[in-house]
Amino acid sequence: MYSIAAKQAKGKFAQDNIFAANNKAVALADKLGNDKVINATVGSILDEDGNLVVLDVVQEEYKKLTPRQYSSYAPIQGYAEYLDDCIDQCFGESRPAGYIRACSTPGGTGVLHHAVHNYSEIGDEILITDWHWGAYDSVIKDNNRKIRTFALINKEGHFDLDDFRIQLNDLVSKQKNTVILLNGIANNPTGYCMTVAEWQAAVDAIRAAVENTDKNVILVPDVAYLDYSGEKKECRKFFKVFGNLPKNILVIVAYTLSKGFTLYGQRMGAMIGITSDEGVAKEFVDINQYSSRATWSNCNSAPQQAMIAICRDPAKIEKLDEERKFYFEMIQQRANIFMKEADELGIKYVPYISGFFITIPMEGAQAVCDKLQEDNIFMVPLKKGIRLAVCSVSKKKMQGLAGKLKAAMDEVGVRQ
Repeated sequence: MYSIAAKQAKGKFAQDNIFAANNKAVALADKLGNDKVINATVGSILDEDGNLVVLDVVQEEYKKLTPRQYSSYAPIQGYAEYLDDCIDQCFGESRPAGYIRACSTPGGTGVLHHAVHNYSEIGDEILITDWHWGAYDSVIKDNNRKIRTFALINKEGHFDLDDFRIQLNDLVSKQKNTVILLNGIANNPTGYCMTVAEWQAAVDAIRAAVENTDKNVILVPDVAYLDYSGEKKECRKFFKVFGNLPKNILVIVAYTLSKGFTLYGQRMGAMIGITSDEGVAKEFVDINQYSSRATWSNCNSAPQQAMIAICRDPAKIEKLDEERKFYFEMIQQRANIFMKEADELGIKYVPYISGFFITIPMEGAQAVCDKLQEDNIFMVPLKKGIRLAVCSVSKKKMQGLAGKLKAAMDEVGVRQ
């Protein structure tokens, strides 16, 4: 094929297993009826009737927006009130000590892009977990960086600090900056959650790696599923470990409204920088604001204004928390159904704590997913297993799903 693309763009193409599987499931549901199809692919909350969940309090504020509020250009950095609200909603009572600044981004993906683009050099390796959201690969490669992985979970079912330390120290020895993308809260695709102690151990390892050196580490905690990872105050306690770090360690929290405010398609989030150095904090805003102008210019006004309206009213925040709690518990109930049945059948899954997904490790995931589709069941094949979206499968449909998975595995001859 004749190509006129630049060298760095040649050969690129968008192939996403998640959207591909979801599109098939949606088309079949339209044809046969939603009750005849199990769509365990979509990373959005669906209620027990299969409808997309948008929190009531969010819907109400959206409907009140004036034309000026939803059509005006927002500041490049984002509305000041919005950024303050993102910081408050993200940290809650566990705000870390240090200079904290924020810039608006189109969802958490915008945070990942800027972190990689502005804090690593072309050819650098970016450290991520072996179990990770596939878009990490695209963000890293599209910026002409390389992927380095470490094992998220060790044989004992805990955060693999040893492998993290090995990979971290090797990269610090080779690169001026080491960027780490760490989705350690309600991990996509596994649902694993790092404990406060595990976060502290990771930060201690980073501190030791750059102590008495001219090297820097940029840690990017991806907290997309924060509001469905546990009790509101308890699940945020780990943020405290990011306070009072040396100036050569910058933490950039990837915060998004996609899940916590159910505003998936509005593409709204914020990158929140935490540093002990005022100059690093100013640089954080300056360079990331510049990159925003050079890519998407500025972000969507409507979701920012809706969030401002909600967060300025204690009664609305209370309603927001109640709705989140309801759906968190609903998702946990669904996950518990699957895990109980899987345990009874001897199906292994990656340790699940909370979040939207459970992962069943195996070789031959594609063959199993193909077999499941013959029974109108859709899951997402990964390199090392199958992702089940517990956020989108009702409790009724979840019952017996483990048995159907086991039957498909047996039929195609896949063993764990």
